Amino acid sequence: MPDGLMADNGYDYPSDAQLRNIFASSCVEAAARRMQIPAVEMYRRMKDVDLFHTFIYPCYDTLHTQSREIVTEDVLEALRVREEKQKKQ
Repeated sequence: MPDGLMADNGYDYPSDAQLRNIFASSCVEAAARRMQIPAVEMYRRMKDVDLFHTFIYPCYDTLHTQSREIVTEDVLEALRVREEKQKKQ
């Protein structure tokens, strides 16, 4: 177990899957805030184009090392591209 706040307070350190889900949730919140829409609407849009399984989770190792601003821009661009592609189908 890593040293630090969670270890010091007796909390279990989150699993890799839990960390990825926390990150995905933060992506939804940040994108929604940037677009000034409710998080539930952003979640629906992201889910409708399967952004979680086609972008956020597969790219987690790279994305989570970037700034929140860059991640938000990347997520919104990926969403835009996938929504446009979906409209054309």
